[in-house]
Amino acid sequence: MKIVLAPDGFKGSLRAKEVCDSMREGALRAAPEAEIVCVPMADGGEGTVRSLVDALGGSFVFCETEDPIGRRMVSAYAILSASENNRGARGMTAIIEMSAASGIQLLKEREYAPLRASTRGTGLLIKDALDRACRNFIIGIGGSATNDGGAGMAKALGYALLDAHGNEIPEGGGGLRRLDRIVSRRSDARLSESRFTVACDVNNPLLGPNGASRVFGPQKGATPEMIETLESGLENFADKCARDLGKELRDIPGGGAAGGLGAGSVAFLNAELRRGTEIVVDAVGLREKIKGAAFVLTGEGRADAQTASGKTACGVAGVAKEFGIPVILLAGSLGPGAERLNAYGIDECFAVMDGTVTFEDAMKNAAPLIAARTEKIVRDRLSRRTGLAPAQKREK
Repeated sequence: MKIVLAPDGFKGSLRAKEVCDSMREGALRAAPEAEIVCVPMADGGEGTVRSLVDALGGSFVFCETEDPIGRRMVSAYAILSASENNRGARGMTAIIEMSAASGIQLLKEREYAPLRASTRGTGLLIKDALDRACRNFIIGIGGSATNDGGAGMAKALGYALLDAHGNEIPEGGGGLRRLDRIVSRRSDARLSESRFTVACDVNNPLLGPNGASRVFGPQKGATPEMIETLESGLENFADKCARDLGKELRDIPGGGAAGGLGAGSVAFLNAELRRGTEIVVDAVGLREKIKGAAFVLTGEGRADAQTASGKTACGVAGVAKEFGIPVILLAGSLGPGAERLNAYGIDECFAVMDGTVTFEDAMKNAAPLIAARTEKIVRDRLSRRTGLAPAQKREK
């Protein structure tokens, strides 16, 4: 019997690989002769780089970059093995989280600066990866401190964003109103040889009431007056990208993600915006690994109504349903809406915190509790498949 384990990490407790290891221990206690396939997963947000390295192998690279307000810092990204992209070029694959250089978690609240916060640091990470022969890129763009449409990233990669006097505009979204023209002739030639896939799990457009400035600006410290400045700057930015780069950015679903970096990635990197779970599913080869499984066990820290909004468990379930394979979700806890997840392909939901385990115990002893709960789940599935408990079947 083949069992596929494809959980996300349990935030604040165990990363995805550690959840896999605990599930595997429990599954083998219940079914020692089973084929257990471990596939650490993620949804494109926090932890995606670590999960892909754990699933596919690779290494972390450290390089000098800048934080959102221009301070020098050292950050990291991952490099996977060589592969061929769909433009015919061979090269290493870089996995980058923009939050590692341009994330809001890098700033104290008093340092929030939506008018001048820049994605330049993300561009420097990309440049370093290009220097190391990477030509395939997966970039997660959640958790930004910025609202510059990716202008800082573009400048780090050789694009010139000039005002009416031919001078570079200032860093940050506040300078976009002064943008007069975009010059691409000095942009890094290696960008055209590379493939960029951007993990984007929101559908917000670049502009308007649901756009980058009005929805996400307040989270980054923008006052109502700042929001108007940022909005008009992104409007000008969209106009200049259309005229100078031939890229229409206004109506792209997800263009407003990460302060407009979604749109900027399309404009400057010719990137494809995709849901994070879809990117991870393809990267780890989940469809191939899942074939022939008796069932799939996925997991996450908390399962509730938000699980259906692009989270790992529903992404895994969607793939499993292509092959008619049952999916079981093991979460740290179950919240409102978890009872409706069967509509998204999840057949059963279980929780580590089942009424006998406190939150403190669940966090402190997550690994053995996950193993024990998995053992019980697998024994139950075996019993239902055979009509006998596993031990009875072995004795016979």
